[in-house]
Amino acid sequence: MVRRIDLTGADGLRLAAWEFADQPKDRPAGDADPAPGVLLLHGLMGRASHWAPTARWLSERYRAVALDQRGHGRSDKPAEGPYTREAYVADAAAAVEQLGLAPVTLIGHSMGALTAWQLAAERPDLVRALVICDMRASALGAASQREWEDWFRSWPLPFATLADVRKWFGEDDPRVERPNPARGAFFAEVMAEGPDGWRPLFSRRRMLTSRETWVYDAHWDSLGQVRCPTLVVRGLDGELGRAEAQEMVRVLPRGRYAEVPDAGHLVHYDQPEGWRAALTPFLEDVSPC
Repeated sequence: MVRRIDLTGADGLRLAAWEFADQPKDRPAGDADPAPGVLLLHGLMGRASHWAPTARWLSERYRAVALDQRGHGRSDKPAEGPYTREAYVADAAAAVEQLGLAPVTLIGHSMGALTAWQLAAERPDLVRALVICDMRASALGAASQREWEDWFRSWPLPFATLADVRKWFGEDDPRVERPNPARGAFFAEVMAEGPDGWRPLFSRRRMLTSRETWVYDAHWDSLGQVRCPTLVVRGLDGELGRAEAQEMVRVLPRGRYAEVPDAGHLVHYDQPEGWRAALTPFLEDVSPC
């Protein structure tokens, strides 16, 4: 069972969240002890529904909620933002508080992972534990932003069908080294049909603005301020290299490390079973259940 919950962001923005299942399977109805909360934060260009398989298995033991972050999915997309780190973190804090999830376990992918660890650093009272999936702490540099600008311009919009979306992002996209159906499915999930075909739910210009907040700045300081148990997960073929991942674990006061074979940046899409196997021991250790 999935239900939508409308929340209010820190500056009055309407945020859409999605709760998966009302009652964890191993907790009897009427149990006075509420299920521990988990908030899932997607990456840049993502949406809450990307977490559906993860949230469904989590809902057997936890209250699992996925958030559409500002500018994404069904949440508001203000033309002028702000799309700053402060805004994303404030939204996540507002979601935790309004949903009554604290102390929460935060699970973030890419940009969502950065938001999660910054929230954990700033509001340790709200966060029980943290999972960082394939997000670097170091700055990417200006060249990376230029590459993304060129990549966005290469999109053959509008797509005539969702099959065309899946094929282009999974096979024809110049960034794809070998066919990747999971990548095609990921991008098909963030398209909406209009009069002339299929276009993204987000503004590519606003995505570039959001991305500036980690392209030009490193975030090692905030990572070192995280005091809760933290798992750093990387796909072996992802964007987070092993050396940097292990340095992130070293910087974290209570850091752990896991890697998922045969997975790229979209770890939870590429290898859902490997992703689940990486998370389960950590969650069992930090859960109050």
